[in-house]
Amino acid sequence: MPLVAAVVQMVSSTVLEDNLREARRLLARAASEGAELAVLPEYFCLMGHRDSDKLQVREDLGHGPIQDFLAACAREFGLWIVGGTLPLRADSAEHVRNTSLVFSPTGERVARYDKIHLFCFDNGRERYDEARVIEAGREPVVFELPARDGRTWRIGLSVCYDLRFPELYRDLAARGADVLLVPSAFTHTTGQAHWETLLRARAVENLAWVLAPAQGGTHENGRRTWGHSMAVDPWGVVLACHASEGAGVLIASLNAQRQQQLREQLPALTHRVL
Repeated sequence: MPLVAAVVQMVSSTVLEDNLREARRLLARAASEGAELAVLPEYFCLMGHRDSDKLQVREDLGHGPIQDFLAACAREFGLWIVGGTLPLRADSAEHVRNTSLVFSPTGERVARYDKIHLFCFDNGRERYDEARVIEAGREPVVFELPARDGRTWRIGLSVCYDLRFPELYRDLAARGADVLLVPSAFTHTTGQAHWETLLRARAVENLAWVLAPAQGGTHENGRRTWGHSMAVDPWGVVLACHASEGAGVLIASLNAQRQQQLREQLPALTHRVL
């Protein structure tokens, strides 16, 4: 029996409450379509006018309306929910952690990953430097998802710009990850150039499923994100892709037997240089 996963695309606004309302609508749709796991995009809760707007909605781990929302939705819809990212309090008062939290269908928080690689880009027209407001994480994270059919899946967590660093995903694969999650808010410029190529590469080199929910469209703050949320199988085949801008839900069935066959046919994960 496959693991049915929902890859959620959003165009988040500058208003927290509106974004939570939209996320709930999309999670309800995912549940109605039979999903067991639903993954929201990076910054699902807020795309502010300024980078520093994240400081105004940051939460302490275990407390706050965004975390309460995710836990409540997990319970209501009977879903495993990966909450894209939300801002958690950092060591510095001027920074936040860009954090992906995982909630089980009981509403229990079971995993936390703080984004390690911080986006920095300047082409003369667009300038981004996440390190001005975000404090980098340090530890790769894999969590276990006991599925309804009794199989336990190992899920590796990553976020957006992490995608450009293959050594992180090799580490996750070494920890036994069957599925790699990449909630993102790729810019239109970088997404158009590299998004699909990088997602398929991470799937192929690790013989893993890749689920990549994204922000996709023009936001109130003027930023345009690439979207094209995607599910990729361990052979690099794109199973589903959100082909347009705007919100939506992709449903993908992850077949463990197919993955096992591919790993037996091409034992790249166990190859050793003599």
